[in-house]
Amino acid sequence: MAAPGRVMGAAAVLAHQGGWDEILLVLTPIALFAGLLWLANSRANRELRRRAEADGDTAGSEPDADDPPSP
Repeated sequence: MAAPGRVMGAAAVLAHQGGWDEILLVLTPIALFAGLLWLANSRANRELRRRAEADGDTAGSEPDADDPPSP
C-alpha cells in the first residue's frame, strides 16, 4: 500500500495543473460534437449526391423560382 502522503501529493498535482485540465473538460465534448456534426453532414451530402445521380439530375439543372423564364 502506498504511503498516504504520496497519494495525497499525486492527487494535489493532478488537481492543480494551471487550468489545462479544466480546458480539456470543456473542449473534449465540444470537439466530440463538432466531429459528429461533420460526420453527419458529410454523410448527408454523400446521400444527396447519390440520389441526384440516381435520378439523373445534375447540380443546377432545375431553374430557381426567381430566375426569369426562358424565351
